[in-house]
Amino acid sequence: MSQERSIGPVRFVPGGNRGKYPFVNCVYVEDAGVLIDTGADRDHLKALREGPGVREVWLSHWHEDHIAGMNLFEDLPFRQSPLEAEPLSGVESFMDWYGMQGESQRSYWRKTLVEEFHYQPRKASGWLRPGEVIDLGSCSVEIIPTPGHTPGHLAFFFREPAVLFMGDYDLTRFGPWYGDRDSSLDELMASIERLRRIPARVWLTSHETGYFEGDVSALFGRYRAVIDEREAKLLDCLAVPRTMDEIVNQWIVYRKPREPKEFYEWGEGAIMGKHLERLMRTGAIVLENGRYRLAA
Repeated sequence: MSQERSIGPVRFVPGGNRGKYPFVNCVYVEDAGVLIDTGADRDHLKALREGPGVREVWLSHWHEDHIAGMNLFEDLPFRQSPLEAEPLSGVESFMDWYGMQGESQRSYWRKTLVEEFHYQPRKASGWLRPGEVIDLGSCSVEIIPTPGHTPGHLAFFFREPAVLFMGDYDLTRFGPWYGDRDSSLDELMASIERLRRIPARVWLTSHETGYFEGDVSALFGRYRAVIDEREAKLLDCLAVPRTMDEIVNQWIVYRKPREPKEFYEWGEGAIMGKHLERLMRTGAIVLENGRYRLAA
């Protein structure tokens, strides 16, 4: 189980259940009182606010697990990428940004977002702009654009302690997520390479282990390879022409059916959809009579 750790003024705040979704690991900057993301255990977040205190909340990106604790800090200023203000403006916009279309999915998420993730419309009090360097007193932090997972996903490089918080580029065995309406496989792969080259000595991420030191090149390689493994399995299964529903039922991403299906079936289809788009763009597959098949 991950433990809370401090690297100079940067504190790693582990999420509940070992940082597995719907929990996230967060980052807190001592003295400055900046909390990045709010999906850790709620009691932990409350204690953090009571002392040493939180003055401002930043978001790495707009996903529900990262905003789940924002109602504990609703009286405080918060900053995010200017590209991702819309999904925090209302539940319907939030689901639109995910690309959810089926009414059963949307009905499930309308309830879940409010009851489990404490969703409410929010408006940022300021922006985190890619490339800017912010002086927090105890350290300076560079805001690094890492689109792909989401269009405005941000990473944070704390220069003096050489700590990099990568958000949902989490180096887990599950691999990257790129199932949003505006996710981009090409941008995601470029962001992985950008993060790999940053001269950090400690890497922090939003899920599971979340804390890494030393040579992490093998972890980056394994994480990136998941994309190619998924695509190879998809191509294998398309030796027989298949509909989208049939592709989802192969469970290439999640490996087996899971509940709630409104989350997992949608997620499986969303990620496979990105691969199908890319393979059609390159001419490797075609869509014919509602079925995807290998190109002749």
